[in-house]
Amino acid sequence: MLNNYICALDIGSSKIAAVVAQLKRKHITSLFFDSLAVKGVKRGVIIDSIDLIGSITRLLKNLKVKSGINIKSVYTNISGQNIITKHSHAAIPLVERGNKVITALDINKVNEQARILGSGLEEEIIHQIPLSYTIDSTADIVNPIGLYSHRLEVDLYLIFSNVSSLQSLARVINQAGYEIKDIFFSGIATGKIVFNTRLTEGINILCDIGADVTELLIFKDGLLKHIDILSFGGNDFTEELSDTLKIPLDLAEDLKRSHGMVGDYSQIRPEKELLIKKDNIYKSIKQKLVSQVLSSKTNSVCSSLKDTIGKTVRSEDIHNFVTVGRAILLEGFLENMEDALGIPVSIGRLIQADAKVSIPLKDTPRTPYASDIISLVNRNPSLCGQNHIGYLTSLGIICQALDSTGSRFTYSKKPTPRPVFKIINKVKEIYQEYF
Repeated sequence: MLNNYICALDIGSSKIAAVVAQLKRKHITSLFFDSLAVKGVKRGVIIDSIDLIGSITRLLKNLKVKSGINIKSVYTNISGQNIITKHSHAAIPLVERGNKVITALDINKVNEQARILGSGLEEEIIHQIPLSYTIDSTADIVNPIGLYSHRLEVDLYLIFSNVSSLQSLARVINQAGYEIKDIFFSGIATGKIVFNTRLTEGINILCDIGADVTELLIFKDGLLKHIDILSFGGNDFTEELSDTLKIPLDLAEDLKRSHGMVGDYSQIRPEKELLIKKDNIYKSIKQKLVSQVLSSKTNSVCSSLKDTIGKTVRSEDIHNFVTVGRAILLEGFLENMEDALGIPVSIGRLIQADAKVSIPLKDTPRTPYASDIISLVNRNPSLCGQNHIGYLTSLGIICQALDSTGSRFTYSKKPTPRPVFKIINKVKEIYQEYF
Protein backbone atom coordinates (compact mmCIF):
# COMPACT_ATOMS: atom_id res chain seq x y z
CA MET A 1 0.00 0.00 0.00
CA LEU A 2 2.78 2.42 0.94
CA ASN A 3 6.16 3.43 -0.42
CA ASN A 4 9.08 4.24 1.89
CA TYR A 5 7.58 7.71 2.30
CA ILE A 6 4.25 9.52 2.57
CA CYS A 7 3.74 13.05 1.30
CA ALA A 8 0.77 14.90 2.82
CA LEU A 9 -0.41 18.03 1.01
CA ASP A 10 -2.76 20.39 2.88
CA ILE A 11 -4.46 22.79 0.47
CA GLY A 12 -5.98 25.83 2.18
CA SER A 13 -7.32 29.19 1.10
CA SER A 14 -4.31 31.22 2.26
CA LYS A 15 -1.51 28.68 2.14
CA ILE A 16 -0.54 25.19 1.16
CA ALA A 17 1.54 23.11 3.53
CA ALA A 18 3.21 19.76 2.96
CA VAL A 19 4.98 17.20 5.12
CA VAL A 20 7.05 14.28 3.88
CA ALA A 21 7.37 11.37 6.31
CA GLN A 22 10.11 8.84 5.71
CA LEU A 23 9.14 5.30 6.73
CA LYS A 24 11.22 2.36 7.87
CA ARG A 25 9.94 -0.86 9.47
CA LYS A 26 6.52 0.53 10.43
CA HIS A 27 7.99 3.65 11.98
CA ILE A 28 8.39 7.25 10.81
CA THR A 29 12.09 8.05 10.95
CA SER A 30 12.16 11.59 9.49
CA LEU A 31 9.81 14.49 8.81
CA PHE A 32 10.34 17.32 6.33
CA PHE A 33 8.13 20.45 6.28
CA ASP A 34 7.43 23.40 4.02
CA SER A 35 4.61 25.82 3.18
CA LEU A 36 3.76 28.57 0.70
CA ALA A 37 1.16 31.34 0.49
CA VAL A 38 -1.43 30.85 -2.28
CA LYS A 39 -4.19 32.87 -3.91
CA GLY A 40 -5.70 30.17 -6.11
CA VAL A 41 -8.24 28.86 -3.58
CA LYS A 42 -11.23 30.58 -1.99
CA ARG A 43 -13.50 28.95 0.59
CA GLY A 44 -12.08 25.58 -0.41
CA VAL A 45 -12.88 26.13 -4.11
CA ILE A 46 -10.14 26.36 -6.74
CA ILE A 47 -10.46 29.76 -8.45
CA ASP A 48 -7.07 29.92 -10.20
CA SER A 49 -5.73 26.52 -11.24
CA ILE A 50 -2.59 27.98 -12.85
CA ASP A 51 -1.56 29.71 -9.61
CA LEU A 52 -2.25 26.56 -7.58
CA ILE A 53 -0.36 24.29 -9.98
CA GLY A 54 2.67 26.56 -9.82
CA SER A 55 2.52 26.75 -6.01
CA ILE A 56 2.24 22.97 -5.61
CA THR A 57 5.14 22.46 -8.02
CA ARG A 58 7.39 24.87 -6.11
CA LEU A 59 6.41 23.50 -2.71
CA LEU A 60 7.03 19.85 -3.53
CA LYS A 61 10.27 20.64 -5.35
CA ASN A 62 11.45 22.41 -2.20
CA LEU A 63 10.58 19.32 -0.18
CA LYS A 64 12.39 17.08 -2.63
CA VAL A 65 15.54 19.16 -2.12
CA LYS A 66 15.14 19.08 1.68
CA SER A 67 14.39 15.38 1.95
CA GLY A 68 16.26 13.91 -1.00
CA ILE A 69 13.09 11.92 -1.77
CA ASN A 70 11.74 11.76 -5.31
CA ILE A 71 8.09 12.54 -4.55
CA LYS A 72 5.68 11.00 -7.04
CA SER A 73 2.39 10.78 -5.15
CA VAL A 74 0.53 12.72 -2.44
CA TYR A 75 -2.28 12.30 0.03
CA THR A 76 -4.32 15.48 0.14
CA ASN A 77 -7.43 17.07 1.61
CA ILE A 78 -10.64 18.79 0.67
CA SER A 79 -12.69 21.21 2.76
CA GLY A 80 -14.84 24.32 2.74
CA GLN A 81 -17.86 24.71 0.53
CA ASN A 82 -17.03 21.46 -1.26
CA ILE A 83 -18.17 19.39 1.72
CA ILE A 84 -21.66 17.88 1.89
CA THR A 85 -22.90 15.69 4.75
CA LYS A 86 -25.98 13.55 5.21
CA HIS A 87 -27.35 10.59 7.16
CA SER A 88 -28.35 7.50 5.24
CA HIS A 89 -30.41 4.67 6.70
CA ALA A 90 -30.70 1.15 5.34
CA ALA A 91 -32.12 -2.11 6.62
CA ILE A 92 -31.65 -5.67 5.43
CA PRO A 93 -33.39 -8.92 6.42
CA LEU A 94 -30.96 -11.50 7.78
CA VAL A 95 -33.12 -14.62 7.54
CA GLU A 96 -36.67 -15.40 6.44
CA ARG A 97 -37.54 -17.01 9.76
CA GLY A 98 -36.05 -16.92 13.20
CA ASN A 99 -32.70 -15.23 13.93
CA LYS A 100 -29.07 -15.59 12.97
CA VAL A 101 -25.70 -14.47 14.28
CA ILE A 102 -24.64 -11.16 12.70
CA THR A 103 -21.29 -11.39 10.88
CA ALA A 104 -18.89 -8.88 9.35
CA LEU A 105 -20.37 -9.79 5.98
CA ASP A 106 -23.80 -8.63 7.16
CA ILE A 107 -22.29 -5.36 8.42
CA ASN A 108 -20.59 -4.72 5.09
CA LYS A 109 -23.82 -5.50 3.23
CA VAL A 110 -26.01 -3.08 5.18
CA ASN A 111 -23.33 -0.36 5.09
CA GLU A 112 -23.05 -0.74 1.33
CA GLN A 113 -26.83 -0.54 0.97
CA ALA A 114 -26.89 2.72 2.97
CA ARG A 115 -24.00 4.09 0.95
CA ILE A 116 -25.80 3.42 -2.32
CA LEU A 117 -29.10 4.87 -1.09
CA GLY A 118 -27.42 8.01 0.27
CA SER A 119 -25.18 8.94 -2.66
CA GLY A 120 -26.05 10.82 -5.81
CA LEU A 121 -24.56 10.74 -9.31
CA GLU A 122 -22.72 14.04 -8.85
CA GLU A 123 -21.38 13.20 -5.38
CA GLU A 124 -18.26 11.30 -4.32
CA ILE A 125 -18.04 9.82 -0.83
CA ILE A 126 -14.94 10.92 1.07
CA HIS A 127 -15.76 9.22 4.37
CA GLN A 128 -18.52 6.93 5.60
CA ILE A 129 -19.06 6.52 9.35
CA PRO A 130 -21.50 3.98 10.84
CA LEU A 131 -22.97 5.88 13.80
CA SER A 132 -25.14 3.08 15.17
CA TYR A 133 -26.95 -0.13 14.31
CA THR A 134 -30.43 -1.38 15.12
CA ILE A 135 -31.23 -5.07 15.49
CA ASP A 136 -34.92 -5.89 15.50
CA SER A 137 -36.29 -3.38 18.05
CA THR A 138 -33.02 -2.60 19.85
CA ALA A 139 -31.33 0.65 18.72
CA ASP A 140 -28.02 2.45 19.33
CA ILE A 141 -25.84 -0.63 19.09
CA VAL A 142 -22.20 0.19 18.37
CA ASN A 143 -21.03 -3.24 17.21
CA PRO A 144 -23.69 -5.88 16.50
CA ILE A 145 -21.26 -8.61 15.36
CA GLY A 146 -21.95 -11.82 17.27
CA LEU A 147 -25.48 -10.83 18.27
CA TYR A 148 -28.64 -12.62 17.12
CA SER A 149 -31.20 -10.79 15.03
CA HIS A 150 -33.78 -11.17 12.29
CA ARG A 151 -33.15 -7.72 10.78
CA LEU A 152 -30.20 -5.30 10.69
CA GLU A 153 -30.36 -1.52 10.22
CA VAL A 154 -27.62 1.13 10.09
CA ASP A 155 -27.40 4.91 10.49
CA LEU A 156 -24.51 5.83 8.18
CA TYR A 157 -23.00 9.33 8.27
CA LEU A 158 -21.69 10.24 4.81
CA ILE A 159 -19.20 12.99 3.97
CA PHE A 160 -19.26 13.92 0.29
CA SER A 161 -17.73 16.30 -2.15
CA ASN A 162 -19.20 17.06 -5.55
CA VAL A 163 -17.53 15.14 -8.35
CA SER A 164 -16.50 18.24 -10.34
CA SER A 165 -14.53 19.65 -7.39
CA LEU A 166 -12.64 16.39 -6.98
CA GLN A 167 -11.96 16.21 -10.70
CA SER A 168 -10.62 19.77 -10.65
CA LEU A 169 -8.39 19.01 -7.67
CA ALA A 170 -7.10 15.84 -9.32
CA ARG A 171 -6.35 17.69 -12.55
CA VAL A 172 -4.40 20.41 -10.72
CA ILE A 173 -2.25 17.90 -8.86
CA ASN A 174 -1.77 15.78 -11.99
CA GLN A 175 -0.74 18.87 -13.95
CA ALA A 176 1.81 19.64 -11.25
CA GLY A 177 3.26 16.18 -11.97
CA TYR A 178 1.93 14.09 -9.09
CA GLU A 179 -0.55 11.30 -8.44
CA ILE A 180 -3.22 11.43 -5.75
CA LYS A 181 -3.18 8.37 -3.52
CA ASP A 182 -6.21 9.38 -1.46
CA ILE A 183 -8.24 12.36 -0.25
CA PHE A 184 -9.47 13.10 3.28
CA PHE A 185 -11.71 15.76 4.77
CA SER A 186 -9.53 18.36 6.50
CA GLY A 187 -11.39 18.24 9.81
CA ILE A 188 -11.13 14.45 10.07
CA ALA A 189 -7.37 14.64 9.46
CA THR A 190 -6.83 17.45 11.98
CA GLY A 191 -8.88 15.66 14.63
CA LYS A 192 -6.82 12.54 14.05
CA ILE A 193 -3.64 14.22 15.27
CA VAL A 194 -5.09 16.71 17.77
CA PHE A 195 -7.34 14.47 19.87
CA ASN A 196 -5.89 11.80 22.12
CA THR A 197 -7.39 8.71 23.70
CA ARG A 198 -8.66 10.68 26.71
CA LEU A 199 -11.02 12.56 24.38
CA THR A 200 -12.83 9.51 23.04
CA GLU A 201 -15.57 9.74 25.68
CA GLY A 202 -18.36 12.29 25.78
CA ILE A 203 -18.88 15.23 23.44
CA ASN A 204 -15.74 16.87 22.06
CA ILE A 205 -15.69 19.73 19.56
CA LEU A 206 -12.98 20.71 17.10
CA CYS A 207 -13.17 24.26 15.76
CA ASP A 208 -10.78 24.95 12.88
CA ILE A 209 -10.77 28.66 12.01
CA GLY A 210 -9.26 28.88 8.55
CA ALA A 211 -8.59 31.85 6.32
CA ASP A 212 -12.13 32.18 5.00
CA VAL A 213 -14.12 29.23 6.40
CA THR A 214 -14.49 27.71 9.85
CA GLU A 215 -15.02 23.98 10.22
CA LEU A 216 -16.93 22.86 13.31
CA LEU A 217 -16.80 19.13 14.05
CA ILE A 218 -18.73 17.49 16.89
CA PHE A 219 -17.53 14.10 18.14
CA LYS A 220 -19.37 11.85 20.57
CA ASP A 221 -17.56 8.95 22.20
CA GLY A 222 -14.81 9.17 19.61
CA LEU A 223 -17.08 9.17 16.54
CA LEU A 224 -17.80 12.14 14.31
CA LYS A 225 -21.49 13.01 14.66
CA HIS A 226 -21.91 16.39 12.97
CA ILE A 227 -20.13 18.92 10.74
CA ASP A 228 -20.86 22.59 10.15
CA ILE A 229 -19.01 24.70 7.58
CA LEU A 230 -19.27 28.39 8.47
CA SER A 231 -18.45 31.13 5.99
CA PHE A 232 -16.05 33.22 8.07
CA GLY A 233 -12.40 33.00 9.05
CA GLY A 234 -9.25 34.92 9.81
CA ASN A 235 -9.51 37.00 6.65
CA ASP A 236 -12.70 38.61 7.98
CA PHE A 237 -10.66 40.30 10.72
CA THR A 238 -8.21 41.61 8.15
CA GLU A 239 -10.95 42.89 5.85
CA GLU A 240 -12.69 44.64 8.75
CA LEU A 241 -9.47 46.47 9.63
CA SER A 242 -8.87 47.34 5.98
CA ASP A 243 -12.36 48.78 5.49
CA THR A 244 -12.46 50.70 8.77
CA LEU A 245 -8.95 52.13 8.62
CA LYS A 246 -8.93 52.63 4.82
CA ILE A 247 -5.66 50.75 4.35
CA PRO A 248 -4.63 47.94 1.94
CA LEU A 249 -5.31 44.34 2.91
CA ASP A 250 -1.65 43.37 3.19
CA LEU A 251 -1.03 46.28 5.55
CA ALA A 252 -4.11 45.38 7.59
CA GLU A 253 -2.84 41.80 7.89
CA ASP A 254 0.53 42.99 9.16
CA LEU A 255 -1.21 45.32 11.62
CA LYS A 256 -3.42 42.50 12.88
CA ARG A 257 -0.52 40.15 13.47
CA SER A 258 1.85 42.70 14.99
CA HIS A 259 -0.45 44.86 17.12
CA GLY A 260 -3.84 43.12 17.15
CA MET A 261 -5.48 42.67 20.55
CA VAL A 262 -8.94 41.45 21.53
CA GLY A 263 -10.59 42.25 24.82
CA ASP A 264 -10.97 45.17 27.20
CA TYR A 265 -9.69 48.04 25.05
CA SER A 266 -10.82 50.59 27.65
CA GLN A 267 -7.41 50.10 29.28
CA ILE A 268 -5.64 51.42 26.16
CA ARG A 269 -4.82 55.11 26.43
CA PRO A 270 -6.73 57.16 23.83
CA GLU A 271 -3.55 58.95 22.72
CA LYS A 272 -1.58 55.77 22.08
CA GLU A 273 -0.83 55.44 18.36
CA LEU A 274 0.71 52.95 15.94
CA LEU A 275 2.86 54.16 13.06
CA ILE A 276 2.31 52.36 9.76
CA LYS A 277 3.65 52.95 6.27
CA LYS A 278 1.16 53.49 3.46
CA ASP A 279 2.16 54.50 -0.08
CA ASN A 280 5.64 55.50 1.16
CA ILE A 281 3.98 57.79 3.69
CA TYR A 282 3.88 57.10 7.41
CA LYS A 283 0.41 57.21 8.94
CA SER A 284 -0.58 57.08 12.60
CA ILE A 285 -3.50 54.90 13.75
CA LYS A 286 -5.07 54.81 17.18
CA GLN A 287 -4.28 51.45 18.81
CA LYS A 288 -7.57 51.62 20.68
CA LEU A 289 -9.45 51.73 17.37
CA VAL A 290 -7.58 48.65 16.12
CA SER A 291 -8.56 46.78 19.27
CA GLN A 292 -12.18 47.95 19.01
CA VAL A 293 -12.47 46.66 15.44
CA LEU A 294 -10.92 43.27 16.24
CA SER A 295 -12.90 42.87 19.46
CA SER A 296 -16.18 43.63 17.71
CA LYS A 297 -15.43 41.11 14.95
CA THR A 298 -14.39 38.48 17.48
CA ASN A 299 -17.67 38.94 19.36
CA SER A 300 -19.58 38.49 16.12
CA VAL A 301 -17.67 35.32 15.21
CA CYS A 302 -18.06 33.83 18.68
CA SER A 303 -21.78 34.62 18.70
CA SER A 304 -22.21 32.73 15.41
CA LEU A 305 -20.25 29.80 16.81
CA LYS A 306 -22.38 29.68 19.94
CA ASP A 307 -25.62 29.77 17.95
CA THR A 308 -24.42 27.01 15.61
CA ILE A 309 -23.23 24.75 18.43
CA GLY A 310 -26.48 25.29 20.36
CA LYS A 311 -28.49 23.80 17.49
CA THR A 312 -26.74 20.45 17.97
CA VAL A 313 -25.56 20.11 21.60
CA ARG A 314 -26.00 21.80 24.95
CA SER A 315 -22.99 23.68 26.26
CA GLU A 316 -23.13 21.84 29.59
CA ASP A 317 -22.71 18.51 27.76
CA ILE A 318 -19.44 19.52 26.06
CA HIS A 319 -16.40 17.79 27.54
CA ASN A 320 -13.72 19.53 25.49
CA PHE A 321 -13.67 22.40 23.01
CA VAL A 322 -10.47 22.51 21.00
CA THR A 323 -9.69 25.20 18.44
CA VAL A 324 -6.97 25.53 15.82
CA GLY A 325 -6.00 28.03 13.15
CA ARG A 326 -3.78 31.09 13.04
CA ALA A 327 -6.61 33.39 14.19
CA ILE A 328 -6.40 31.91 17.68
CA LEU A 329 -2.90 33.39 18.09
CA LEU A 330 -4.45 36.87 18.19
CA GLU A 331 -3.87 38.26 21.69
CA GLY A 332 -6.97 37.85 23.84
CA PHE A 333 -8.89 35.82 21.25
CA LEU A 334 -9.10 32.59 23.26
CA GLU A 335 -10.16 34.40 26.44
CA ASN A 336 -12.89 36.21 24.51
CA MET A 337 -14.06 32.93 22.97
CA GLU A 338 -14.28 31.30 26.39
CA ASP A 339 -16.38 34.18 27.74
CA ALA A 340 -18.70 34.11 24.72
CA LEU A 341 -19.20 30.33 24.68
CA GLY A 342 -19.30 29.93 28.44
CA ILE A 343 -17.03 26.85 28.32
CA PRO A 344 -13.26 26.26 28.60
CA VAL A 345 -11.43 26.52 25.27
CA SER A 346 -8.03 24.98 24.57
CA ILE A 347 -5.56 25.32 21.71
CA GLY A 348 -5.24 22.29 19.47
CA ARG A 349 -1.85 20.72 20.06
CA LEU A 350 -0.20 17.50 19.05
CA ILE A 351 -1.27 14.55 21.16
CA GLN A 352 1.10 13.25 23.83
CA ALA A 353 4.00 11.15 22.66
CA ASP A 354 2.78 8.09 24.56
CA ALA A 355 -0.78 8.30 23.22
CA LYS A 356 -2.21 6.39 20.29
CA VAL A 357 -4.13 7.79 17.36
CA SER A 358 -7.83 7.89 18.20
CA ILE A 359 -11.17 8.88 16.67
CA PRO A 360 -10.97 6.19 13.99
CA LEU A 361 -13.40 5.98 11.10
CA LYS A 362 -13.30 2.24 11.59
CA ASP A 363 -11.62 -0.21 13.93
CA THR A 364 -7.90 0.01 13.25
CA PRO A 365 -4.94 -1.56 15.00
CA ARG A 366 -2.90 0.68 17.26
CA THR A 367 0.12 2.13 15.52
CA PRO A 368 3.25 3.92 16.72
CA TYR A 369 3.02 6.59 14.03
CA ALA A 370 1.54 9.36 16.19
CA SER A 371 4.23 8.85 18.81
CA ASP A 372 6.89 9.01 16.09
CA ILE A 373 5.45 12.29 14.79
CA ILE A 374 5.35 13.89 18.24
CA SER A 375 8.91 12.87 18.98
CA LEU A 376 10.22 14.21 15.66
CA VAL A 377 8.29 17.48 15.92
CA ASN A 378 9.55 18.07 19.46
CA ARG A 379 13.13 17.66 18.26
CA ASN A 380 12.67 20.12 15.39
CA PRO A 381 13.68 23.66 16.54
CA SER A 382 11.77 25.33 13.68
CA LEU A 383 8.49 23.80 14.93
CA CYS A 384 8.79 24.68 18.60
CA GLY A 385 6.06 26.62 20.42
CA GLN A 386 3.08 27.31 18.14
CA ASN A 387 5.03 27.01 14.88
CA HIS A 388 3.68 23.52 14.20
CA ILE A 389 0.04 24.70 14.13
CA GLY A 390 0.18 25.31 10.38
CA TYR A 391 1.12 21.67 9.82
CA LEU A 392 -1.50 19.96 11.99
CA THR A 393 -3.71 18.97 9.05
CA SER A 394 -0.74 17.64 7.06
CA LEU A 395 0.37 15.55 10.04
CA GLY A 396 -3.18 14.29 10.48
CA ILE A 397 -3.31 13.31 6.81
CA ILE A 398 -0.22 11.16 7.37
CA CYS A 399 -1.93 9.35 10.26
CA GLN A 400 -5.08 8.89 8.17
CA ALA A 401 -3.06 7.50 5.28
CA LEU A 402 -1.25 5.03 7.50
CA ASP A 403 -4.51 3.87 9.09
CA SER A 404 -6.33 3.47 5.77
CA THR A 405 -6.53 0.05 4.16
CA GLY A 406 -6.97 1.30 0.62
CA SER A 407 -7.72 4.31 -1.54
CA ARG A 408 -11.34 5.38 -2.01
CA PHE A 409 -10.47 8.03 -4.56
CA THR A 410 -11.34 7.21 -8.16
CA TYR A 411 -10.06 10.15 -10.20
CA SER A 412 -6.32 9.76 -9.66
CA LYS A 413 -4.15 9.50 -12.76
CA LYS A 414 -0.48 8.84 -13.30
CA PRO A 415 1.49 12.10 -13.45
CA THR A 416 3.32 11.20 -16.66
CA PRO A 417 1.01 9.12 -18.88
CA ARG A 418 2.19 7.71 -22.17
CA PRO A 419 1.58 9.92 -25.26
CA VAL A 420 -1.27 7.76 -26.55
CA PHE A 421 -3.16 8.19 -23.27
CA LYS A 422 -2.50 11.94 -23.33
CA ILE A 423 -4.26 12.09 -26.70
CA ILE A 424 -7.17 9.94 -25.49
CA ASN A 425 -7.58 12.06 -22.34
CA LYS A 426 -7.50 15.26 -24.40
CA VAL A 427 -10.22 13.95 -26.73
CA LYS A 428 -12.33 12.98 -23.69
CA GLU A 429 -11.93 16.45 -22.20
CA ILE A 430 -12.97 18.16 -25.43
CA TYR A 431 -15.96 15.87 -25.78
CA GLN A 432 -17.06 16.44 -22.17
CA GLU A 433 -16.66 20.18 -22.54
CA TYR A 434 -18.75 20.59 -25.69
CA PHE A 435 -21.21 17.70 -25.62
